[in-house]
Amino acid sequence: MNKKKKTIIKILMAICALILIYSLYNIVMWYVDNEKNESIKEEINDIIDNTNDDNSIDFKTLKEKNNEIVAYLKVNNTNIDYVVVKGSDNSYYLKHNLYKEYNRAGWIFMDYHNKLDGTDKNIVIYGHNTLDKTMFGTLRNVVKEEWYENPENHIINLTTEEGNITYQVFSTYSIKVEDYYINTIFKDNNEFNTFVNTLKKRSVYDYNVEVSGEDSILTLSTCTGNGKSRMVLHAKRIDLIP
Repeated sequence: MNKKKKTIIKILMAICALILIYSLYNIVMWYVDNEKNESIKEEINDIIDNTNDDNSIDFKTLKEKNNEIVAYLKVNNTNIDYVVVKGSDNSYYLKHNLYKEYNRAGWIFMDYHNKLDGTDKNIVIYGHNTLDKTMFGTLRNVVKEEWYENPENHIINLTTEEGNITYQVFSTYSIKVEDYYINTIFKDNNEFNTFVNTLKKRSVYDYNVEVSGEDSILTLSTCTGNGKSRMVLHAKRIDLIP
């Protein structure tokens, strides 16, 4: 083997080594970031469990941790059990945790277009699809038959400062990346009615839930493993307990 070939092989080996080191670094940092977020989640859930005797949530205490906390979300038979933040855009909390520290796992956040003033037709909440099943890593459950077959899973609880809001699932599916289903602004009820009918037709299961232009809905969204599609859940608002 001549000297030129040996040099090329050494360069290729060095590049491979650097790629391996970089990949291992990212894996380790993902683990560290997820562990940090789980610690934060436990701390926040302790506050939720211990600050009130009437099962309500003390948002005043929570906002001392982060004044952008706007809700608490729980989805049955998933690991989705998080407070929700709302920033000034839809990118900040992709790479920052609840305490606004840089974190690859981000946090669960609401679309910044939502107002939470009672006028939202479509409240949209995002989270990363993590391999360790934190954040929205278990949202993938909602397209599994065993999840669909348990009616208790069809009820989603979202608690805001307005009160505890109950939603009933009417559509679950995966779809290529698009902006349509995360639309939050509609010119009238007819346009919204067309919107929800489209979402119902996409569902992999028939939830037998009527949704009209008069209703409002909750949307949960996460990416899939390849990043080219989204896993989505839609639920209709059915009750509010102040």
